[in-house]
Amino acid sequence: MSKKYSAEIICVGTELLLGDILNTNTRFLSKELASIGINVYHQSVVGDNYERLADSVRLALSRADIIITSGGLGPTYDDITKETVCEIMGSELVMDEEVKNTIVGFFQRMGRKMTDNNFKQALVPVDGVALHNENGTAPGIMINKNNKLVFMLPGPPRELEALYKAKVYPVLSSLDSGNILFSKNINIFGMGESAVEDALKNIMKTSLNPTVAPYAKDGEVLLRVTASAPDKASAESLADKAISDIASVVGDCIYGIDGESLQNVLVKRFSEKGLTISTAESCTGGLVSKRITEIPGSSSIFGCGICSYSNETKMNVLGVKKETLESFGAVSAQTAEEMAAGVQSLSGSDVSVAITGIAGPDGGTDEKPVGLVYISARYKDKVLTERFVFGRSKNEREYIRFLASSWALAMALKITDSFSPAFHE
Repeated sequence: MSKKYSAEIICVGTELLLGDILNTNTRFLSKELASIGINVYHQSVVGDNYERLADSVRLALSRADIIITSGGLGPTYDDITKETVCEIMGSELVMDEEVKNTIVGFFQRMGRKMTDNNFKQALVPVDGVALHNENGTAPGIMINKNNKLVFMLPGPPRELEALYKAKVYPVLSSLDSGNILFSKNINIFGMGESAVEDALKNIMKTSLNPTVAPYAKDGEVLLRVTASAPDKASAESLADKAISDIASVVGDCIYGIDGESLQNVLVKRFSEKGLTISTAESCTGGLVSKRITEIPGSSSIFGCGICSYSNETKMNVLGVKKETLESFGAVSAQTAEEMAAGVQSLSGSDVSVAITGIAGPDGGTDEKPVGLVYISARYKDKVLTERFVFGRSKNEREYIRFLASSWALAMALKITDSFSPAFHE
């Protein structure tokens, strides 16, 4: 008979509490455990302090079947995870000669002098198992005692993730934990979180398996659909049915399923369709170009990017008419359209997008406030131009620029009918 296992994650390191290092280990471990049906009910971050770490370990042992720690396995005096956990579990630490020889060999290969404190990493609980770490000197540790399964993993994500996949996953996946959890993310752009929730309130309230949960991002909403079933295929089928139901309501605003970003989706869809794109940017200063070209493979779809802040550049490079600038101003729908036409002609691209606006904090007027942005997209004989006012205050320069770049990417997808995804990609 299967058992519902619960797990707790404890990340150790004062640098995590201070915000000096981004804690990606919790996210990685939580997703991995969910994928094999192990519930994570508690997570914690604790500094390099014996009393506080000991309290966290005791609490975790009192309420979870599986405890995974990250960090605190190094050679220095403040690396105390192994010593603290073993003391609480009544596990004596002894020198493991195999681990010791591995550490000595590492320093010899690197041509570096080894100090005595490195031998601290070769101490292994007598009732535990050392988990060989191919990417560092600190081995992981596993203790299976008193119906508790404890894994101590190194803190660097590169080491932790590799060690988990090689040594921890095989142990945990062999446990009969009943149903697995399977999640898919729906990427929504063009609707705020409250609008999405209002449109989908009936689905979100009545759907117990899968569950549907919204998460707000800058200018976007992510819906996480999580299904529970005995196997991955069954759980994925449940998730896909829910996604289809959601798409029937807000499909026009869905740009991807498990898509990492608008630019990632744009590069993928344009590559599939054999389309190229060019950009002309004023207030965003090349941000659209940057977001596109940060994606591997973008060289096949990106023509060129023109950063045209001055009116002279708009006229001399992009061919914006002097009369347009005099009659409507640099920040206008007419100027945006001529910028898009100019860069498309210059580059020969299939698609072009242009942005002109006032990102602030200065330069706004009552007629044209800070945050006013015009975006124009061109494809074949189609032109799509929109007016936006981004931000709630004139001090949100970077937020305004980011939203403008996101809308430019979205409009490039929409004008080429590339916005709505295939729901099984």
